[in-house]
Amino acid sequence: MTDARIASVWVGLMGSTFSQSFRQVGEWNTRIVEAGSGEPLLLLHGTGGHCEAYSRNLAPLSDRFRTVTFDFAGHGYTTHAPRDLEIDDYVDQTLGVMDALGIERTNLSGESLGGWVAARLAAHHPERVARMILNTPGGTLVNPAVMDRIRTLSQAAADDPSEERIRARLEWLMADPASVTDELVDIRRTLYSRPGFAQSMRHLLCLQDVDVRTRNLLTDDELASITAPTMVVWTSNDPSGPAAEGRAIRERIPGATFHFIDGAGHWPQWEQADAFNDLHLSFMETHPLGDK
Repeated sequence: MTDARIASVWVGLMGSTFSQSFRQVGEWNTRIVEAGSGEPLLLLHGTGGHCEAYSRNLAPLSDRFRTVTFDFAGHGYTTHAPRDLEIDDYVDQTLGVMDALGIERTNLSGESLGGWVAARLAAHHPERVARMILNTPGGTLVNPAVMDRIRTLSQAAADDPSEERIRARLEWLMADPASVTDELVDIRRTLYSRPGFAQSMRHLLCLQDVDVRTRNLLTDDELASITAPTMVVWTSNDPSGPAAEGRAIRERIPGATFHFIDGAGHWPQWEQADAFNDLHLSFMETHPLGDK
């Protein structure tokens, strides 16, 4: 087996039939990567992220699902953000991607910001969500120290996308710094070096402002209203908060379960890809779809 710490993005995608496309979704020319067919599964990345965050998951999950990931507004190769973006902006884009791809109802798996978006979408559009996995999700904590660290590292990397600054931002995500491959650094340097991206990043980081974050937080009523079968995933080395927060989220969503992944930080889908993929497959199998 290839060492997950050094496996390339291309190795992760080899053996699968996948495609990259751009779709106009509202005001966003959105980059979309998908693989497989059948029941849909949308993978939603975190702040500052991009499709490649799921390069170790698309192929394995595509054996069972039509697996889709896309660059959020202002991220990756999607249109730069011309203004501050809040959670409802990302929810609207996600719904727009689903509509553009002809997906009426989907499974959702969201990491960090993506988990925050997934939970908000599931709470307000329950008819569009079949099952959901929240992977170290944001949206329930206001921790100024963590928020300042995210803002500082992210903006520094966007303002000066040097190898050193990009690597520092990526290593913050990982339990093992060796998980940050040279290829991953190069991918992110390429994205962050795009003209105009530094200003876009400033707009994306508005959610690290205490007032903006507070008005976007997931409420107890929203979490209690989620009807889709849900699993909350936390990790041994998550820098955004303790596993106790994941368990607290589990308690606030009716019928939700909790799973702990060891040896990972904020990107278990990258650092512990086999465990992450197996978890998704087993969760979907043990929670068969009911009627809408």
